[in-house]
Amino acid sequence: MRPVVTADEYTRVDKAFDGDLEAAMDRAGYAVALAAARNGAGYGARVIVLAGPGNNGGDGYVAARYLQERGCSVEVQELKDPATQPAMDAAAKARDAGIRIRPMADTIPCDLIVDAVFGGGVRSDLPDVVRAWMDVDVPVVAVDYPTGLDPNTGKVPDRAFDAVETVTFQSLKTGHMRGRGPDLCGRVTVVDIGIPGGEPAMFLAEEADARLPGRDRLDHKWSAGSVLVVGGSPGLRGASIFAGRAALEFGAGSVYVAVPTDGDLAQVAPELPTIALEDAASSLRRFDVVLAGPGLASEHLDRLMPVLHQAERLVLDAGALRTEALEAAVENDAEVVITPHSGEFERIIGNEGGVFAARAAALKFGITVLLKGNPTVVTDGDKPVLVRSGGPELASIGTGDVLAGMVAALWARGLPPLAAALSAAYWHGTAGADIAENSTVTAPRLLDRIGRYAW
Repeated sequence: MRPVVTADEYTRVDKAFDGDLEAAMDRAGYAVALAAARNGAGYGARVIVLAGPGNNGGDGYVAARYLQERGCSVEVQELKDPATQPAMDAAAKARDAGIRIRPMADTIPCDLIVDAVFGGGVRSDLPDVVRAWMDVDVPVVAVDYPTGLDPNTGKVPDRAFDAVETVTFQSLKTGHMRGRGPDLCGRVTVVDIGIPGGEPAMFLAEEADARLPGRDRLDHKWSAGSVLVVGGSPGLRGASIFAGRAALEFGAGSVYVAVPTDGDLAQVAPELPTIALEDAASSLRRFDVVLAGPGLASEHLDRLMPVLHQAERLVLDAGALRTEALEAAVENDAEVVITPHSGEFERIIGNEGGVFAARAAALKFGITVLLKGNPTVVTDGDKPVLVRSGGPELASIGTGDVLAGMVAALWARGLPPLAAALSAAYWHGTAGADIAENSTVTAPRLLDRIGRYAW
């Protein structure tokens, strides 16, 4: 997992660093110059470096020097004179190299902008001269963060640069991952400049973290992981079918659906045997995991309660994401995973969803939270893990039911609940992104694709 630190934590580490600051700034500026080159700053390109007074600006002066050596026509426009010794030294070297340095002024034609104005210092009262440069329609390479972006929350109090690439140092920061950060930072490149990264506040999941269990040679359909889906109220049966089929596609050996009323599930999904909801509680011993809620209407919630009072492993989704359902499961000392989107999270927990709100809820109730979004947040009360493998292509009816079925399958197959939630979210996003390359993502298409990622 990749560590993600708060901007405050990195500032603390940066101030405590007693190594060679000049060498660290040189490495930082060189990395920014390489990013500029990746985004069009070739021989003869006109590059404007916007420099603030701090070390962020110092990185800009260094980048200007390296870009000039590459053959670019470079000009540095500074908001204020450098205010730190490393930045003063970097500016002096740039001036000695023949780079034009002048106060920030009206915009001029250019091919690329290097934003080295404020970096980690968010501003709600941006100078007009900085705002003007935000309207120039050329690629922007940002140093650490786009100016105007809150480095901790990813919020934008005023305005911000929209970068094609952001070069940051040592580790990802929370502002890159949260709020508007993913939209405004573009590609985020992390560069080691020799300054320790600090204590992570959260982590970013990578493919190696998305574990997948195998099957024993002697496994049969009831030992390979069994899931009971409880849902499928009239008019909502599709959700329970998506969830059940997803559990099968993602490796569960047996999947049944407990429905509140008689229906035609067998005609639509013959691979999913059904039982009456009234019989579900007495059948729990047969199943490793209960997935409650897909397609469950609110008027049938009371009939779910006997299951919640007896099941030992529960995934609560959709119609089961109610405060009374969660409390019943927790009172039963069940292991619980909830899979809400932000609106459902607020309904069941009582406050707005977010990274740290998800962690607080997991700690309060002793559960695992999979908070769907971009990024998706997974936590069991320990430091949250962010999953960014998917995107807005998954904003389609039924895809959440597929995800819930994947979580239940991996849990039934033997992964711990946190690992099951993390892996399901990762491969769900991967499958969605894969489909989106050639088609619109729908739940049926997702069901057809997830099996290739199940083993």
